[in-house]
Amino acid sequence: MKPPLNLAIATVMLFLLLPVTGFPQSGADSLLHFIKQNESRSSLFLIRNDTVRSALNENKVMPLASTVKIIVAIEFAKQAGAGVLDPGARIPLGDLEKYYLPYTDGGAYPQWLAYEKGKGHLAGDSVALIDVARGMIIFSSNANSEYLMDLLGFSNVQSNLAMLGLKQHTPIYPLVASLFLYQNPKHLDDDAIIRQIQGMNNDAYAHAAFLIHQELKNDSNYRKKFRLQDLSLKLQKEWSDRLPASTTREYAQVCYVLNYRKYFSKAAYAILAKVLESLMENPANASWIDHAGMKAGSTITVLTKALYATLKDGSRIEMAYFFNDLTGDENAKLQRWMNDFDISVLTDDAFRKQLVF
Repeated sequence: MKPPLNLAIATVMLFLLLPVTGFPQSGADSLLHFIKQNESRSSLFLIRNDTVRSALNENKVMPLASTVKIIVAIEFAKQAGAGVLDPGARIPLGDLEKYYLPYTDGGAYPQWLAYEKGKGHLAGDSVALIDVARGMIIFSSNANSEYLMDLLGFSNVQSNLAMLGLKQHTPIYPLVASLFLYQNPKHLDDDAIIRQIQGMNNDAYAHAAFLIHQELKNDSNYRKKFRLQDLSLKLQKEWSDRLPASTTREYAQVCYVLNYRKYFSKAAYAILAKVLESLMENPANASWIDHAGMKAGSTITVLTKALYATLKDGSRIEMAYFFNDLTGDENAKLQRWMNDFDISVLTDDAFRKQLVF
């Protein structure tokens, strides 16, 4: 069997943004050192109190992995806040499982199910819609995001790009369904499949994924046609490179909209707080942060993150940082260092001054 895909990492529930004093921020220093040694594979954009504090390749379009799910969360909050949908509505788990492909999400979907069961949130094989949205962000379940994009309307999700002024963002499409584009029914070599894929522009690629999504939606057995063994590392890299993409400048801009709480309705921001800001449910974080949210994503070669925070002292920070063309070892190390890096950016002005490229 080929190595498992991992479109997303479940970071929010695992990370505690606690200030650390008296100890070196070795993780922060290590991540910063990596960026400086690998600028061509890195991008970063940092805003503090309305002032750009750091920028590196901030206009370079790079794959987003699951960080794109922020856009889905925004559409969910808009519709829930406007009463278009009821966040407390019960959703049959079977409707979600149509979009679950085992071993392609780093275990996110079963981990989310286990969490909801432990919380007593499952009833009669159903779960509340708000918990589906939280699972999309907290555990980064791809099945959840696929279901929500369909429920919300793909065109509605996509319309947020223009509304937010994201001019470099590539189309958002069904991520789970896109994996089927790399199936190999004729036993072609990888290069032949890649040539076929590269012959599609972004719109054609997104349309092809949407057609497969309709099959998944209408046939509960369709997902069983997926063969993980078809996806070599070379094909996984090609799939990763074609994921929805944007820039760190644009995603820091999105974080700015979320942090300042002035763009959408109060009801929408209340929903966004439940979906994107679960780290505030930890009293230790609430002791020094007014509100904060984040989303990260990864594939075998990509690692991305976008975050925002308003601290108790009134300071505001919005940041996005992306990596691409990583080795597996580099990806694992960077994931270990991210929390220290985030803490240092939020709390240490001396560290922020080192973010010069």
